[in-house]
Amino acid sequence: MMNKYIYKGLVPTRKGFGEGLVELGERNSNIVVLGGDITGSVLTSYFKERFPDRFFSIGIAEANATTIAAGLALSGKIPFFASYSAFSAFRNADQLRISIAYNNVNVKIGGGHSGITVGPDGATHQSLEEIAFLRTLPNMTLIVPADYNETKKATIAAGEMIGPAFIRFGRSAVPSFTDENSSFEIGKANVLREGNDVAIVACGLMVWPALEAAEELSESYKINARVINLHTIKPIDSFTLTNAAKECGAIVTAEEHQIHGGLGSAVAEVIVKNTPVPMEFLGVNDRFGESGEPDELLNYFNLNPKGIIEKVLAVMKRK
Repeated sequence: MMNKYIYKGLVPTRKGFGEGLVELGERNSNIVVLGGDITGSVLTSYFKERFPDRFFSIGIAEANATTIAAGLALSGKIPFFASYSAFSAFRNADQLRISIAYNNVNVKIGGGHSGITVGPDGATHQSLEEIAFLRTLPNMTLIVPADYNETKKATIAAGEMIGPAFIRFGRSAVPSFTDENSSFEIGKANVLREGNDVAIVACGLMVWPALEAAEELSESYKINARVINLHTIKPIDSFTLTNAAKECGAIVTAEEHQIHGGLGSAVAEVIVKNTPVPMEFLGVNDRFGESGEPDELLNYFNLNPKGIIEKVLAVMKRK
């Protein structure tokens, strides 16, 4: 079965975030953005240039920015605050938990430069744990879009929903393959490729390698893999995952994140409750990252089509 999604070149997901903010700002005058001294890196600079009177520079003070965002939300605004995920999910962890989640205020957090593909910045900046933390926060919506188009849609969707949301995106250019007109719904996974031998569930930049792996599995191993883009980690699409378990009988998860507590753990919680089947997990296994170029690091940690294929072959033996 051929992949109906077409490679359209390399585009950073952060560009989708920046452009999504501008479109939101044009639609709704209550959208405001807070910057953390790295507006050019996470591309909140797009919004700053278009709506300077609705942009507030807080400086290198993530906890303050998060609390200010909560106050703006309680005043009727729809605030976005963005920084590197290592900072916007952890340096303000207490404020995320109490000021945002506990009070269930309408604040949106952008987590840029996530995963190991921050590259040369090294382990201190390679956020590999925020999915595990954020999905435990009551009221928090957590989105991990796959490419530029999907990040733009996710940003707009987050701005139009009510309640706290975190959008995880990256710095490096990654394959762009989804259509700008395809559907995106928070909490609803997209089945990108049909198949009944095994289901590959991926999020973020691992979705394209999952599609590549599925094609290789079909051509070389006669294994017909279903590929599911689980762009929303919370709320999770239990229906699509349970159907995949029933119809495929085996699942492999792939993520640019720690295995413990991440996408794989979230999927396993659904599967073990509804339809237990053999599972394999591809991700970073209980260690910090290293400095290097993005592609070098992805290959070093086996976060590529080869790594997915190895997990599929392993789970098929257990099926």
